[in-house]
Amino acid sequence: MCGIAGLYTKSPALEAQLGAQLSRMLEQLSFRGPDSAGVAFYREPAPEGWCKVSLYSAATSQDWDELAAELALAFGEVSLPRVRATHAVFVIEADAEAAEAWLCEYHPELRLMSAGSSIEIYKQAGRPRDFIERFELEQIGGSHALGHTRMATESRVTTQHSHPFWTGLDLCLVHNGSLSNHNRLRRVLQREGIRFQTDNDSVVAAGYLTWRMREGATLEQALEGCMEDLDGFYTFAVGTADGFAVLRDPIACKPAVMAETDEWVAMASEYRAIAVLPGAEDAVLWEPEPGRVYSWGTAPVA
Repeated sequence: MCGIAGLYTKSPALEAQLGAQLSRMLEQLSFRGPDSAGVAFYREPAPEGWCKVSLYSAATSQDWDELAAELALAFGEVSLPRVRATHAVFVIEADAEAAEAWLCEYHPELRLMSAGSSIEIYKQAGRPRDFIERFELEQIGGSHALGHTRMATESRVTTQHSHPFWTGLDLCLVHNGSLSNHNRLRRVLQREGIRFQTDNDSVVAAGYLTWRMREGATLEQALEGCMEDLDGFYTFAVGTADGFAVLRDPIACKPAVMAETDEWVAMASEYRAIAVLPGAEDAVLWEPEPGRVYSWGTAPVA
């Protein structure tokens, strides 16, 4: 089943409430995905020439301050870690590729959840309500965010297997559905240099977007390519630094609803997750068409 939620704020006044409102949406989708939950927030962009990384540690005694000192020696300047439960966010005076390469070489025990300018990813196996409380999501502000509640169908229930999946600088993907050709496509993408941290089918869709955009496609073109190259059923929501995009498969097998007011744009797997938002009773509602890309942010609406 799985549940997807996305919320884009049009009003600066709503940005401070982003985490609280997304948390309410995830709670409404808990029954669709009791195995694990995750979110991607876009906020507080790093200065030019710097990058932001989100890291996950399975260790119970991870010393994030020591890691900050090591990063400072390697790159010169680094922010103090912003720690939430098992995750920490660092802002580093380096480009994201250099930071990623250093972390992979010197700290392979850590998992890079995301990298870019403004993205922060947090996720955890377990019930969504526990995740919301442990990570204090209701306190997080930002311009926009995606969320996911997971009911595993073909891979393990772990934090790493949870959504969102980071797909490239400031890009992430959440997925409701299943892909039947993910093993074959994974091998193709690996030959193209795409690396995978899990055996999910969904992470292959994320890697596919990374590859297409690396080859020069726009996000819209990459998503349109999914309809040719991905076999299966899906509703995708893809986060970018500027907003988010939505695509349903050509027969719209998996549910989705969208809504828009003067204050926000939202999407969810079910209307009940939108109904809890302020002003939802006055929102324009619609069901996204199959095979059509929708986007919000600085990019034009599809």
